[in-house]
Amino acid sequence: MKFHITIERDEDGKYVAECTDLPGCLSEGETTGEAIENISEAIIGCLKSRLKHAGEKFTVPSFDQKLDISIDVTESTYAEAS
Repeated sequence: MKFHITIERDEDGKYVAECTDLPGCLSEGETTGEAIENISEAIIGCLKSRLKHAGEKFTVPSFDQKLDISIDVTESTYAEAS
């Protein structure tokens, strides 16, 4: 899985990294390398958090033979069963 990241230097000289694919997923570092390492950890944390919340909102309906499930971790409605 690939994510788009932007890195900008702020007024204090730190590098601010943002994952534009995951709104609100930001990090910073003293160097670009540190910012990239930190945003990588932030992405993992963001995905874990979204999956945890998806699991909390998900209920399995009763079914006889087949259940198709679609999970979208980018929306406020995380799971949908049909």
